[in-house]
Amino acid sequence: MKKLIVLPSFLQLFAGFILLFATISTTLAAGLLKPANGLQSSIEIRSHKVSVVIEDGYAITTVDQVFYNAGTQDLEAIYSFPVPEKAAVSELTLWIDEHAIHGEVLEKKQARKIYQEEKNAGHETALTEQDTYKTFDTRVSPVRAGENTRVRLVYIQPAHVDTGIGQYTYPLEDGGVDNLKTAFWTAQPTVKEFFSFDLKVRSSYPIEAVRVPGQTAARINQISDQEWRVLLQNQSTSYVTTEENPVTPISLGSAFSLDKDLVVYWRHKTGLPGSIDLITQKQEGKRGTFMMVLTPGDDLKPITKGRDWSFILDISGSMFGKYATLAEGISRALHKLNTNDRFQIILFNNRATNLTQGYITATPEQVNYYSNKVANINTENGTNLYAGLLMGLNRLDADRTSSIVLVTDGVANVGETAQRKFIDLIKAKDVRLFTLVMGNSANRPLLDALTRHSHGFSINISNSDDIVGQLISATSKVTHEALHGVKVNIKGIKTADIQPQDITSLYRGQQLILFGHYWGSGTANITLSGKISGQNKQYHSQFKFPSRSDLHPEIERLWAFATIEDQMQAIRDFGEDADLKQSVTDLAIEYGLVTEYTSMLVLREEAFQARAIKRQNKKRIELEQKARQIKASQAVINHRVDQNKPMFNLSRPNYGGGSLSRIDIVLLGLLIFWVFRQKPSSTKNKS
Repeated sequence: MKKLIVLPSFLQLFAGFILLFATISTTLAAGLLKPANGLQSSIEIRSHKVSVVIEDGYAITTVDQVFYNAGTQDLEAIYSFPVPEKAAVSELTLWIDEHAIHGEVLEKKQARKIYQEEKNAGHETALTEQDTYKTFDTRVSPVRAGENTRVRLVYIQPAHVDTGIGQYTYPLEDGGVDNLKTAFWTAQPTVKEFFSFDLKVRSSYPIEAVRVPGQTAARINQISDQEWRVLLQNQSTSYVTTEENPVTPISLGSAFSLDKDLVVYWRHKTGLPGSIDLITQKQEGKRGTFMMVLTPGDDLKPITKGRDWSFILDISGSMFGKYATLAEGISRALHKLNTNDRFQIILFNNRATNLTQGYITATPEQVNYYSNKVANINTENGTNLYAGLLMGLNRLDADRTSSIVLVTDGVANVGETAQRKFIDLIKAKDVRLFTLVMGNSANRPLLDALTRHSHGFSINISNSDDIVGQLISATSKVTHEALHGVKVNIKGIKTADIQPQDITSLYRGQQLILFGHYWGSGTANITLSGKISGQNKQYHSQFKFPSRSDLHPEIERLWAFATIEDQMQAIRDFGEDADLKQSVTDLAIEYGLVTEYTSMLVLREEAFQARAIKRQNKKRIELEQKARQIKASQAVINHRVDQNKPMFNLSRPNYGGGSLSRIDIVLLGLLIFWVFRQKPSSTKNKS
C-alpha cells in the first residue's frame, strides 16, 4: 500500500502555480556577432568556448569566441549578451597579429570616442559597454574579410550557496522585452563549428551531487568530494589535450544553438556545520581586502499563521506565450485554498485592474468563476508596474496576515517609472514583498530595491531552470522566522569600507557575504546581531586575519563592484548625483570594471602608448592569471576560520538528497511564492 502524504494547505496551494514555470521556455537568442548596421552578412560564430571556475566563494567565467567573415569586405560587428546577476566584466582581450591584447577601462564617452577614431583609421580595436542593467555589448572592428577574429571576455561574480544548494547560470536567452533588439539579435543563433562549456566547482565543503537541467548530453564527473566537473559540447565534437589547454575541441561539423541559458546546480552534503569562511588578498605591510561568508545554522523556527493571498500578475505584451500556462497555474492554486482563506487577483499592463474587486472568500464557486476569468485574459500593451503594486498594497487588511506575490518579466515603461516613487510606495506599508523575476531583461535593480526596502526577497528565474533546483533552496524562507536588523561588528583589527552597508534581513538558508578592507593582522572578534520575532539575538566568534595572502586578487574587484553596486543603487533610488557618478567612474577605472559609466577598450599596444593610457588593468589581469594557475595545481583550500570558536551551534539548513519524488520536491518548492506578513505586534517588528 502506498503511503498517503498529507501536505499542509500552504504547500498544496501552489502545487499548480509552480508547475506553470516548469514548462515556460523561449527560443530567443541573447545576441550574436552581427554587422553594426544590422544588415545580413556572412559573419559566423566558428567557436564559442566557455570556461567557468567556481571556487573561494566566487565564479570566474571566461568566454572565448572565434568569428569568421566569409564576405568580401571588412565589417564592424557587435556581440550582445545579458548581464549575469551581480557580474562585472574584468577582461576584454582581442587577438591582433596573433598577440593577445588586454583592454583598459576608461570613462564611457572617452572610450567610445577613441574607439571611433581608431575604427575610422582602419585600426584593430574593440569596445565593451554595459547597456544599463540589461546587456554587455562588445564591438569589434574590423572583422577582416576571409579571416578569423578571436575575442575573449571574462567576468566575475559571487557564488552563493542557499540552503545547501549552489547555482550558476550562463545567460544566453534574450529577456523578450526589447522587441527591436530581439528582431535584430536573433538572426543567427548557432555556432557553426564547435561549442564547449567546461565548468569546475571546487568547494571548501563536500558536494553530494551536481545537475545540469535540460542538458542530457552534459558529462558530469566527480573528481573528489570537493571537486566536480561539467562538460558540454557539440555531440559531433571530439577533444584533444594540449599543454596550453587541457580541453581543446576539434570540430566535426555540427552546430550548437545559443538560444537557452545553461544552468548548473550543486548540492552540499547534509549535516555541514554553520560556519564563517574568510578569503583575503594582502601584501605584507599594505592594506588588505577580505571576503567573509557567514553561513548560519538552522535555528530559525517555523511560523504557522492564517492568510490572505494577493496575486499581482503582469499581463503586458511581453507575457505572450507564457500567460496561458500562468493562468492554468493560478487556477490550480486557487483550487487548493481553504474556504476560510481569502484571495484577490490584480492584473496590470497599461493600467491595473482588480479582477476580484477586493478580497473574496475562496468558496468552490468563486474559485471556479475566477479561474475561468483569468484564463480568458489577453496579454497586450505596456507595463504599468506602479499601478499594479499600488492597487495591491492599498487593499491590505491590517487585521489579517497577508501574502503578496508579484510575477513579472518586464520593465516599468508606462505610468510612474521613477524608482524613488516605487520605494516610497513600498516603505509606506508594513508588508514583505516577494518577486519572481522572469527573464534576462527584467529590471532587476528596481525589483531588487523593492524587495530590499520591504525586507522581503526576490528570486531570478531563468527559463532554462528546471525550477525544482532553483526553488528547493528557498522553500522555508517564508515559513520560518527571519533575523531582522542584521549588523556585523568586527573588533580587534582595523576594518573599513565594508559592503553591503545595509544588510536588513537574513532568511533561513541564506548566506551573508561581506567585502571590506583591513590593516595589519591578528585576532578579530566578530559579532553578528539582529532580532528574531522582536527578541535580540547575538552570535560570536574569534579568528585571525593574515598578514599576507596573494592567491585571491579577484576579491579586490569584487569589493570594488560591491561598492559600485551600492552607489548605483543610491543613484537609481534618489537620482543621479555628480559626486556618486564620479566615485563610480574612479573605482571602475582603478579596478578595471565595466559599468554604466565606464567601458573597456582594446587598442594596439602602440596606440595605448601614443594616447598615454596606463596599462594598469593589463597588470591586474596578469596577476590574476598567475594566481589561478597556482590554485589550479593545488588541492582545494578550506577557508573556514571559526573551527576553534564556532559562531553557530547548529548545522546549516540543507534539503539533502533524501528519497523525495519529483512531485514531492515541487510541492515543497511552491512555498517560495508565499510572502509571509505577520500582523503588526506591539513591537512593530516584522517576523
